[in-house]
Amino acid sequence: MVSVLWPRVHGMAGTQTAIEPSPTDEPPRGRRPALSPSRAADFKQCPLLYRFRAVDRIPEAPSRAQLRGTLVHSVLEKLFALPQAERVPEKAKELLEPAWAELSEERPEWTELFPDEDQEEISSWLDSAAKLVDSYFGLEDPRRLDPEACEVHVETELGSGVLLRGYIDRLDVAPTGEIRVVDYKTGAAPREIGEAKAMFQMKFYAVVLWRLRGVVPRQLKLMYLTDGQALAYTPDEPELRRFERTLEAIWQAILRAGRTGDFRPSPSKLCGWCDHQSRCPSFGGTPPEYPGWPEPDAGDESPLDRAD
Repeated sequence: MVSVLWPRVHGMAGTQTAIEPSPTDEPPRGRRPALSPSRAADFKQCPLLYRFRAVDRIPEAPSRAQLRGTLVHSVLEKLFALPQAERVPEKAKELLEPAWAELSEERPEWTELFPDEDQEEISSWLDSAAKLVDSYFGLEDPRRLDPEACEVHVETELGSGVLLRGYIDRLDVAPTGEIRVVDYKTGAAPREIGEAKAMFQMKFYAVVLWRLRGVVPRQLKLMYLTDGQALAYTPDEPELRRFERTLEAIWQAILRAGRTGDFRPSPSKLCGWCDHQSRCPSFGGTPPEYPGWPEPDAGDESPLDRAD
């Protein structure tokens, strides 16, 4: 049974295999397909959307709001790498421009959202990111926190053989061993559908950590930076057992669709935000020819996924 964490800070105690890489290390490539929270949510929402993203891997144009979310996540990660006394709003906002320069170098295509590198537009966009950073400080004081890991990659294989894989924004562990999973959301606190999707993601992480460490996380915390709200939830073991069976059922459904190529659309109110209407039968489009089940991996999440 595979059980791995790739933390960026501090070694991890417990029953899992722990790896502490250098900043340039990445999880091994060439892995078999796995289930991530974003891709599992895609399949639940619309099997055809899952196919377009995980099988066909059709590029989607990011929005400025998505890039801003990615930037703020990067800044908060860098903030927690500083000594505790230096984790103040002014210092965090000083990290914005260097973090954007770093992201722009890594993903130069993202700069295409700013035609001709309009400095006034970029400055206004960075100011909007600074407001989200300020909002974060209204929710907690990072000088009082000592996270065990930030932007940590987690992976485990369930007894049924389903491989789960994802990224956790922040992992807090109390001296008593209690675990808190923290996820930053740069949008506003959602209505019912959005809240269910966010909690699905958090329960996914809770199952992974429970199987890695044998401990049910004490708290799952979502922090919504646009309106400065937080949502906390305490799972229990019976609930995680039920959710684990849900993940296994989703994966089996994905495998069945993968064998036949039968990824059907599931129209909903969310279709209005989909980039793939032109190739969706529900909107008169035609999907590309099914390329077959992807190898080596259909489970990774992008930085944009993790910034939602």
